[in-house]
Amino acid sequence: MTPGIRKFVRTAHITFTVGWLGTVASFFVLSVVGLNSPDAQMVNAAYLAMKMITWYVIVPFSLIPLLLTGPILSLGTPWGLFRHYWILAKLAINILSTLILLVHLQPINYLSRRTAEAVLSSADRTLQILMVIASGVALLTLLVATSLAVYKPRGMTPFGWRKQYEERPSS
Repeated sequence: MTPGIRKFVRTAHITFTVGWLGTVASFFVLSVVGLNSPDAQMVNAAYLAMKMITWYVIVPFSLIPLLLTGPILSLGTPWGLFRHYWILAKLAINILSTLILLVHLQPINYLSRRTAEAVLSSADRTLQILMVIASGVALLTLLVATSLAVYKPRGMTPFGWRKQYEERPSS
C-alpha cells in the first residue's frame, strides 16, 4: 500500500471510529434523558433522535471500520490482521459491539414508535433501562478499543511469530 493510500485509509478509519464513539456517547445521553425526563415531549424527542442517530450514523459508522477500513488498514500495513493480540481484541470488540447493536435495533424502533404514539407505559421502563445500560456498556467497550489502538500492547499471536520469522532474512 502506498503511503498516500495508507494515510487516506487510516484517516477514514479514525474518522469513522471516532464518529461511532461520539454518536454512542450522544445515544447514551439521550437514553438517560428518555429514562428520567418528566416532560413527555422531551422523552418523545429523545427516543426519536435515538432512532435517527442509530440508523443513520451508528449503524454505518460501526460497519465501515469493521468491514472496510479496518481490514484494509490491517492487511496493508506491517501490523497485519492476525499478528497481534491487540488487533484481534479490537476486532472481537467491534464484531460483538456491532452484533449487539443490531440486536438492539428492534427495541430502539419500538420505543421510538411508542413515544410517538404517546403510549409509553410503565411496562416499557425495562426497555428504557436496557437502553441506558447497553449504551453505557457500548461506550466503555469502544473506549477500550480506542485505548488498544493507541497503546498497542505487546504480544504477538503464534501466526505473527511465524510470519515475523519467515520475513527475516536468513544469515
